[in-house]
Amino acid sequence: MSQPSGPLKGLRVLDLTRVLAGPTCTQMLGDLGAEIIKIEKPDSGDDTRGFAPPFWPETKESAYFLGVNRNKQSVTVDIAKPEGQALVHKLLEHCDILAENFKVGALAKYGLGYEQLKAKHPKLIYCSITGFGQTGPYAPRPGYDALIQAMGGIMSLTGEPNGSPEKAGVPVADLFAGLYGCIGILAAVNHRNNTGEGQHIDIGMLDTHVAWLANQGMNYLATGENPPRLGNQHPNISPYQEYPTKDGYLILAVGNDPTFERFCKNFGLDDLPGDPRFATNANRVANRDLVTQTLTPVMKSRTTSEWVEALEALKIGCGPINTLKDVFADPHVIAREMVVKMQHASGQEIEVIANPVKLSATPPDYRSPPPVLGEHSESVLTRLLGMSGAEIAALREKGIV
Repeated sequence: MSQPSGPLKGLRVLDLTRVLAGPTCTQMLGDLGAEIIKIEKPDSGDDTRGFAPPFWPETKESAYFLGVNRNKQSVTVDIAKPEGQALVHKLLEHCDILAENFKVGALAKYGLGYEQLKAKHPKLIYCSITGFGQTGPYAPRPGYDALIQAMGGIMSLTGEPNGSPEKAGVPVADLFAGLYGCIGILAAVNHRNNTGEGQHIDIGMLDTHVAWLANQGMNYLATGENPPRLGNQHPNISPYQEYPTKDGYLILAVGNDPTFERFCKNFGLDDLPGDPRFATNANRVANRDLVTQTLTPVMKSRTTSEWVEALEALKIGCGPINTLKDVFADPHVIAREMVVKMQHASGQEIEVIANPVKLSATPPDYRSPPPVLGEHSESVLTRLLGMSGAEIAALREKGIV
């Protein structure tokens, strides 16, 4: 494993997270140069190691686990045992940040809660990511992505008008919680640099979910009415949706009145901008069904690629509805290097989705692939704690590591 580089070089994170929200947070920190020591349960490890199929071909690792655990060192420690807890306490003496996503109060049972640690480690930044945060009536409940999407309102906004509520096709509640956790940690690092003080970061998935309701949340606060499900239409802009083409579908995104007028004048709809029902965005939103009905025959007259070429020439927002095969073959995605190849400990070359943060001076660092379980136990315990091979072997014999 090469030495970390990047803007967070020198920071060391004790990573007690698993599944998705927490590992998303710590992988981002690792990509930016922090050293991540991932603590896993002996024999089983992070639950997502078993979230399969699919496994990566010719390995025993799930694609799920590989997606959020690069740039981490796997150290197996049984924190349910006193000797395991003692190891964590020793490791914390060498760490700047502890990240965890256990249920509220779970780590306190092992002497690893924030209140138990802050006196001995006043500079420690301790980030907790849970379903509902550390306070409030729901705090003890477990948090799951689909549950948070349901309770956080996004499912009431997603789906066809006459269909069932639907969740997003990727676990956005987990991902946003992890990213907000990362932002909180970076803010706390800056605070500590200025004051020498650590602090506790309390990230609740439901909180972060409510925060990114964004314009739809504001639409409700302004009107007191739940925005309706609109399928692929935009609640505040029209036309801004999918349309059928001669050979598939296309997203048409007309963001303002001049763009709508330009669209109409170039595609045989010269009379529409003068029609009060179409003249302004507000009127088009009020008459969205009429807009859809009027534009659909026009959009069906060309293929998707023909529309993309014609609309891009006019600087009108548009795009094909890609499959993932299309996405990863897209020349722009390839040019932006959004897939990275890494050599896994199994001997297989794996591909992972790249970090999207493009830093000109300190770009993300892909120094080590997602680890196999316990891959770095001996090296970390020797390097940081000065333990001998015999001492580590004795702990392994007891099932501590």
